[in-house]
Amino acid sequence: MTATPIVIDAAFDSGNIEVRSISGTTARLAIRKDHMSDFAQWFHFRVGNCAGRELELKITGLAASAYPDGWPNYRAVVSEDREFWGRADSSYDKAEDGGTLTIRYRPSANLAWFAYFAPYSWERHQDLIAGAALSAGVSHRVLGHSLDGRTIDCLDLGEGATQVWLYARQHPGESMAEWWMEGALDCLTDPADPVGRALRQKCTFHVVPNANPDGSVRGHLRTNAVGVNLNREWHEPSAEQSPEVLCIRNAMDETGVHFAIDVHGDEAIPAVFLAGFEGIPSWTAELQGGFDRYKAILARRTPDFQTRLGYPVAGKGKANLAMSTNQLAERYGAVSMTLEMPFKDNADLPDPAQGWSPERSAQLGRDCLAALLEWLD
Repeated sequence: MTATPIVIDAAFDSGNIEVRSISGTTARLAIRKDHMSDFAQWFHFRVGNCAGRELELKITGLAASAYPDGWPNYRAVVSEDREFWGRADSSYDKAEDGGTLTIRYRPSANLAWFAYFAPYSWERHQDLIAGAALSAGVSHRVLGHSLDGRTIDCLDLGEGATQVWLYARQHPGESMAEWWMEGALDCLTDPADPVGRALRQKCTFHVVPNANPDGSVRGHLRTNAVGVNLNREWHEPSAEQSPEVLCIRNAMDETGVHFAIDVHGDEAIPAVFLAGFEGIPSWTAELQGGFDRYKAILARRTPDFQTRLGYPVAGKGKANLAMSTNQLAERYGAVSMTLEMPFKDNADLPDPAQGWSPERSAQLGRDCLAALLEWLD
């Protein structure tokens, strides 16, 4: 008797996969592009009827994905309980079927979930907002709504003069950014955390854990509901194309910004790093010194951060002011930065079981705030 084939589904929050064929425990798959966009990299799907069976899942066409360099030495994340996310054996062959990632895994349970990184669901976002909003001294406001009508949630806390903005998931597939937010908010709202208590005295925080909820729910890598890359909209955001950025920037105009972190993930570079604002027209040595000092503090505080690898630095006057980090530094004179975490692993401190993980992302959020406290002092 022939065994029944596995079943693959992705019709759920942040789901993304196209099933090309299934034969027994082998499947040929492809990633659906972001709506109205050519970006494709994020995947998230469920495999059923698989207990004790050796799965071979082939995601094809990846040479044409948004970041083909993200696939070599990458291992897919997998979970059987949707709480712990480990890594499955994975290999990439750019010559096979337009570039193919082959995932091999033998689940013990009859269901297994696979994703590009551990998903952070819209439902978990609601729990994060609810929990933080119940904490003493925290107020919640809706800055605006996305094109699909979802809320752009902001949590405000602290009583200090320094205006700090933390915002994440402009690129929705970079889900490690909201795991980072969990760690940061844990620090800021825990009455027993001395770092959080001291920061609330010195700063007023404005925290936007998910700046692109539509892309997150739709299973996009990089864009919102109409295929717009929000981190290229900060110079002239519009209600028609990028209301998410428009409402956040309007709120920033009201408070001003002294310090800001825009939290992201990088597909190709196996490291945690920061990108700054070196090419803005109003660059000063003093402003640059503030950024460089924060980098040095963070590098000293956690071995998960490094300064060797990163993005090329823009030349004088060549910064793209449509990107938030550059716009905030230019517009407000802020020490602003883009924090990047890996989809792969931290090559300096690898973890064979999980690679870069939700837990490490959250710990980095706490470390970044501890570094901010030292930076302020």
